[in-house]
Amino acid sequence: MTTLVTGATGFIGGNLARALSKRGEDARALVRPAANDLAIHDTKVKQMPGDLLDIDSLSRAITGCDTVYHCAATYSFWSRRPADIYRTNVAGTQNLLNVARQAGVRRVVFTSSVATIGLPSAGAASPRQQLGDEDIPPAPSHLIGHYKQSKYQAEQLALAANGDDLEVVVVNPCAPVGKWDVKPTPTGRIPLDFARGRIPGYLATGMNLVDVADVAQGHIMAMERGRPGERYILGHRNLTLRQVFGMLAAITGRRAPRLRFPYWLIIGAAYCDQWLESGIMRREPAIPVEGIKIARRPMYVSSRKAVSELGLPQSPVEAALEKAIRWFTDYGYL
Repeated sequence: MTTLVTGATGFIGGNLARALSKRGEDARALVRPAANDLAIHDTKVKQMPGDLLDIDSLSRAITGCDTVYHCAATYSFWSRRPADIYRTNVAGTQNLLNVARQAGVRRVVFTSSVATIGLPSAGAASPRQQLGDEDIPPAPSHLIGHYKQSKYQAEQLALAANGDDLEVVVVNPCAPVGKWDVKPTPTGRIPLDFARGRIPGYLATGMNLVDVADVAQGHIMAMERGRPGERYILGHRNLTLRQVFGMLAAITGRRAPRLRFPYWLIIGAAYCDQWLESGIMRREPAIPVEGIKIARRPMYVSSRKAVSELGLPQSPVEAALEKAIRWFTDYGYL
C-alpha cells in the first residue's frame, strides 16, 4: 500500500511520516521546493516536489496512492495576507480531495483541529458535561480569527467529500508537544519560550495537551479503524497554563512565573505589539491578538471517542514536554 502525506515537513505531518516509515510503509511526502525538510530528512519517505495549489504536482504525487493523510495547513495566528491562509487551508484541501477522488484513492484522513470543536454552554451539571466533544458544533462567536475559520471551512469540505467512492475520516488534534517541531508551532513556543526565560507571567487559561507521537499514532489508527464521516479528538490531559508551567519548571529547573496577568492587560499589549511589529516593522508580532482572543476561554475537551474506538495512546504529557525541551536543545534552539 502506498500513502501520501501532505504537510510532512511540519510538526504533526513530520512525526506521522516518521511513524509510517518506521512501520515499513511505502510513504510519500508532498514537499514544496523551498521547504525545510529537517523533520523527514533522515527517513525513507520519498519526497515529491509540489504544492497544494499546483494541481499538476499534486496529481503526480498522489497517482498510485491508496491512502492520503492531509496534514498540510498554515498554523498561524497572524499573516500579512490573511487570504493566503484560506488559499492553503481551504482551497488546498478542496484541490487535494478532488485529485484524490480522480486518482482512485480509497481513504483520506484529514487533519483538522481542536479549534473546530464546540464547547458546552457554561454551567454544565457535571465535569464530564463541561468538556467539548465531537458532537458539539462550534458557536460562530468561538470561530475567532482566520486560522479557526479556515480550518472549520476545510473540515466541512472534508466531511462533505466522504462518500462511496472516497472515505474521509477527520481527526482533531489538541495541543501537541514533542520532537520535530521545526518551525516551531504556536504550541511548541510554550516550552521553548519557557526554557529561554521569556515568559514573565501567565494568563488564566488552559488547553488539552497531548504527545505529538500519540497524535501521529492516532492518525494511523484513524486510517485503519476510523468510521468514515466521523470526527475524532486526538488529545489527552486538560491542564491550566499555570499547571503546564509547573511541569516545565520541574523539567528545566527554571522558576515558573507567579504573576497572573489580567486579560485586559494582555489583549492591550497584543494590540500595541501588533501595531508596532506588524504595522511598522512588517514582521510577525510576538503577542498575536488572535491567539490571545482564542486563549480567553480554556479549551477543555474529551478524547474518549478516540481512545475507545481507535485505541489512541495516552502517554504522559510530562514526558512529552521533556522530549520537546531535549529536542530544542539538541537542535540548537536553546
